[in-house]
Amino acid sequence: MDADKSTPTTIQKTKVNRINWLRLIVGICAGVFLVYRLIIQIIRPEYGPVYWLGFINTGLIVGGMYALIAIGYTLVYGVMMLINFAHGDIMMLGCFAGYFTFEYLDFLTIGDSNFLNVYPILSIILAFLMGTGVATVSGYFLEKIAYRPLRNSHVRLAPLISAVGASIFLETAAQIMFGPNKKTYKNPEILSRGSGLNINMEDGMIIITKTGIFSLVLAILLMIALYFFVQKTKLGKSIRAVSQDKATAQLMGINLDRVTSQTFLISGFLAGAAGVMWGLHNGIFNHYVGFLPGIKAFTAAVLGGIGNIPGAMAGGMILGIVESVGPAFLGIDFQLKDVISFTILILVLILKPSGLFGKSASNVEKV
Repeated sequence: MDADKSTPTTIQKTKVNRINWLRLIVGICAGVFLVYRLIIQIIRPEYGPVYWLGFINTGLIVGGMYALIAIGYTLVYGVMMLINFAHGDIMMLGCFAGYFTFEYLDFLTIGDSNFLNVYPILSIILAFLMGTGVATVSGYFLEKIAYRPLRNSHVRLAPLISAVGASIFLETAAQIMFGPNKKTYKNPEILSRGSGLNINMEDGMIIITKTGIFSLVLAILLMIALYFFVQKTKLGKSIRAVSQDKATAQLMGINLDRVTSQTFLISGFLAGAAGVMWGLHNGIFNHYVGFLPGIKAFTAAVLGGIGNIPGAMAGGMILGIVESVGPAFLGIDFQLKDVISFTILILVLILKPSGLFGKSASNVEKV
């Protein structure tokens, strides 16, 4: 018998060492490249302070929307251990609902004007109620139809395949019902796109738009409200308990089906709010509007630590800023900003799979 024959434990340790070396090499290469680009920016700056502040401003606004969508991924993953890839399309439905609400209120005449501009605040509230309402109901039925029947399936990929299928179905259904052409949000005059606070600086002017301020403030308020909801309310504690240990939670009297449905309601609500914000701020959209934000929000959730609500919030804001600042910092075309997001996803999965704020798999508080 060969005394030096490798045991399974030895083979496993060898694999772990190889992975650690790979992470070290990738981390060093990425770090050296970033330091090189920082030196270049210091020696030969291509952009002045006004541009960098503008990039950060844009990143914060978009990051707030990413964070809201990312929280939905995190909530569902914490309860079901499932990546809901149809989540971005729930956001799309909320965006369409807000759009049609504004269209109707713009058509509804009051004297010489229309309801949209006579009652702008009420119009915005109604648009958000419709957007979040449609997205909330859609998320609820998505769980009932696409995920619940497969919850105990012996085929591990079945829920994932169902999620991809649900995403394609929602996009195709929206294209058939609403048409493939791009549409433009009709904002109330008090939230007109492009207008806002102009800040003059030595090398230019920064425009902080009304829609940007509104979207960022509302996103932060929603994130704070959700955090306290999860920490303080009975439902929030139930969600945290189910995310920790489903079997024990059921023994304590928690209804797993009810908690799962309510989690999808909450994630749908947040996605719908993000959809209306996206329409108000960016204006132009179509039935694919939820695809890229959905994938980037998933990246944000992974970046912060999938299953960790504060991590999803921070991951969304960080990703928005890095995506906005990245092309200028790296010296690449701004059309390649999407590449930065997916590169971050790959690097996080290689270097720190648990995310920036996640813990090891053996000791993690998911929600």
